[in-house]
Amino acid sequence: MNYAAALEAVQADARYQRNLDWGKPRAGHPEGTVRAHIAEIEPHLERLAPKLSPVEIDKLRLLIHTHDSFKAEAEGGVPITHAASHASLARSFLAEFCDDADLLAMVQYHDEPFALWRQVSSKGTYNRERLQALIEAIEDWNLFLAFNIIDGCTIGKSRQPLRWFFQEIAGVNHPRLYDLRWTDQDIIHTA
Repeated sequence: MNYAAALEAVQADARYQRNLDWGKPRAGHPEGTVRAHIAEIEPHLERLAPKLSPVEIDKLRLLIHTHDSFKAEAEGGVPITHAASHASLARSFLAEFCDDADLLAMVQYHDEPFALWRQVSSKGTYNRERLQALIEAIEDWNLFLAFNIIDGCTIGKSRQPLRWFFQEIAGVNHPRLYDLRWTDQDIIHTA
C-alpha cells in the first residue's frame, strides 16, 4: 500500500478540507482547530523519525491527518466505538483510502489509552477487559505507541496519562507487547 498517496488523496478530499477549521480553544486543545492540532503534532513525528522506517513515517503522517478529522461531524459524549464518535467517523473516512486494518484500528482506538487513564483517575481502577481488547485490536504496538507520543505531547495535554499507560502496558505479558521500542522515556516534554 502506498501510504503517501493515500495521504494525498485524503488531503484533497472536500470533507477533510471542510473539517480542518473546526474547533475552538478548549481543555486539552488550546490550539483550537483540527488544522492547528495537526500543525502542532507534525513536528513530533520529526523528533521520533530517527527511530522510524520511511514506511512507518508515512503511516504516522496518515494517522496525524485523519485521527481527529471528523470531530466537526461527531456526536459528543458517545463511546469511542459508537458509529457517530469522531474516531468511528475518521475510521470510516480513512477506509475509503486505506485498506490497512491495523491503521484503521489505530484511528478507531487512538483515544482509548486516555479513556482508560480517565477511569483510573476518577475511580482508582479501570476496566482491564477494555485494555485487553485494545491489545488484541492493535497489531503494531510500536506504531501505536509512537502515535500516542505524537498526539499526546501537545502544549495543552498532561503527560501523566501517557506515563501511566506506558507503565501499565509494561506490566502486561502479551506477545504483541514484546520488543517495544518506545518507553515513557520517549515522551516529549517540550512542545
